[in-house]
Amino acid sequence: QRQMCKETAAGLVVIIIGFILMAGGKSDDPTVFNPEVFSTRRITIAPIVVLLGFIIEGFAIMWKPKNKSN
Repeated sequence: QRQMCKETAAGLVVIIIGFILMAGGKSDDPTVFNPEVFSTRRITIAPIVVLLGFIIEGFAIMWKPKNKSN
């Protein structure tokens, strides 16, 4: 039970980090286009990090821990 909570929390942290990496790139002037929106960090790295977080969440939910028999 406790291990599952740790794995779920780790997945959630990874998802949040991915969304933080995706943030930003807006222009101060709405009439001017900022090409920083299409940076490698926002287009490639951040979605991969978010997807990795969702995969961790899936494993945390589906994983059945082995029962300890005494």
